[in-house]
Amino acid sequence: MRITREFDVVQVTFFPRLFPVNVYLVEEEDGLTLIDAGIPLSLNGILATAQSLGKPITNIILTHAHSDHIGALDRLKEALPQAEVFISRRDARLLGGDTSLLPGESQTPVRGGVPKPKAMRTQPSHLLDDGDQIGSLVAIASPGHTPGHMSFMDTRSRVLIAGDAYQLHGGLAVSGRMRPLFPFPALATWNREAALASAKRLAELEPSVLAVGHGRMLRQPAAAMRAATADAQQRFGLAGGQL
Repeated sequence: MRITREFDVVQVTFFPRLFPVNVYLVEEEDGLTLIDAGIPLSLNGILATAQSLGKPITNIILTHAHSDHIGALDRLKEALPQAEVFISRRDARLLGGDTSLLPGESQTPVRGGVPKPKAMRTQPSHLLDDGDQIGSLVAIASPGHTPGHMSFMDTRSRVLIAGDAYQLHGGLAVSGRMRPLFPFPALATWNREAALASAKRLAELEPSVLAVGHGRMLRQPAAAMRAATADAQQRFGLAGGQL
């Protein structure tokens, strides 16, 4: 396990060398907001890190409903019954095991590990829409990796926690852009056109730090994010959008 801090955001990384899975603890004045719940083995590391920070976890926010981001959710909720659970209105359906697509959405199947119906015991306390605020964090709709993927910016420091909208392990890339050293985010991406549009929107926010689900945090990332979106646009445009 590796722990890294940027401003009020603490990155907790499990299996940092082989298959890095990140969760984030965001310090607020009176508690901690956990962003993502990692894999089932993340439970003890999350609780121990929170204890070391000396504040309770009061909120649990999910960027999306893939298994490596919700793995410890049920056990965390058992350990922290007072914690409020947040997820986008759209990905709440995936959390409940409903992979059907809505009218107007790309009808390509949802990819990646999502729960079976009724597999998750935890029900979200709040359903998020674009622009909603939780403490110091503002929710930013960033669909593409999943239909309801969300990113979160700390309004104090402009640290952007972007889930799988980008990856940094294996090379900075937009969701859906294959990186041979770490192909899993690309393989689990639902709609690359939407992912590219979301990545462009996030780059325009000029974050101070980019923090993602897989890979180290990147300071002053805006230029690199724009380069990654340009690369993805070129790659997605080749051979009818196929890599």
